[in-house]
Amino acid sequence: MQDSTLSRSTQSMPVDHAVAMPANVDRSHLVVQDLPMVSAWYQRIMGLTPIETGAKGETLGVAGRPLLTLTTESDAAKAPRNAPGLFHTAFLVPDRRELGHWLAHAARNNIRLQGASDHLVSEAIYLADPEGNGIEIYRDRSRSEWNYQPDGMVAMSTLPLDLQALYDEAPKGNWNSLAEGTTIGHIHLQVSDIPQADAFFRDVLGLDLMARYPGASFFASGKYHHHVAANIWNSRGASKRQHNMTGLADYTIRFSDAAKLATALAKLDELEMAVTRQGDVHSLVDPWGIGLKLST
Repeated sequence: MQDSTLSRSTQSMPVDHAVAMPANVDRSHLVVQDLPMVSAWYQRIMGLTPIETGAKGETLGVAGRPLLTLTTESDAAKAPRNAPGLFHTAFLVPDRRELGHWLAHAARNNIRLQGASDHLVSEAIYLADPEGNGIEIYRDRSRSEWNYQPDGMVAMSTLPLDLQALYDEAPKGNWNSLAEGTTIGHIHLQVSDIPQADAFFRDVLGLDLMARYPGASFFASGKYHHHVAANIWNSRGASKRQHNMTGLADYTIRFSDAAKLATALAKLDELEMAVTRQGDVHSLVDPWGIGLKLST
């Protein structure tokens, strides 16, 4: 049921939407220490709703689309700030109105924000969950407003976002959940080496390099600004993350193009990276100890 629901909702997206590309980030999985507290926070503050519940965790989403799985382990140890893993999970809302509506909700609930930026291609607000996992909530500008450079990369920047103007324009009525059509637009990772990230995401997984910042690379499919970002701002030279750390256990990249997935799997095989298969999901651990699932 979930797969057919996801397929129908993806088909209804605009053709240039983040999840309508040949590859996109489908969902994220976090290990937390206090599952009931963190789950309640994501439901109350981020407006996610439970979709599946199990003995060790649950999956939350929007309008039946699974986006975030939370699980807990008895030996889960707090990940150090410099460990490879999650920088933030980015929730993409349908438009500026919905971004402002969430901002008004956050203001009413005295949510502490970590930042707000105009990236030219998008407008983004940053915060963290109660266990420190980074979150971005953002809206994309129309692609007609994006500027591509001669080398094919997209012009991005980090400018101040006028939160007051966004708040003033927003609906002030009750807010109960993220709007239908909300997806994970991208995931931003902490890694230990940028050339290694370029080799893995571009040369192995087949994503295009769309932008560079000092200490960061941005990768995407279908000329989107980025589906995956990787930075070394806190984690330069860090060793692999341990299996029992809190934070990002794994995330899923879904390929709508089976040939592109087959090419990626062949390159992983050439590198002798262990991949296990269950149904149409191929699971591996990336060079930094982060779980990754590739699916169609």
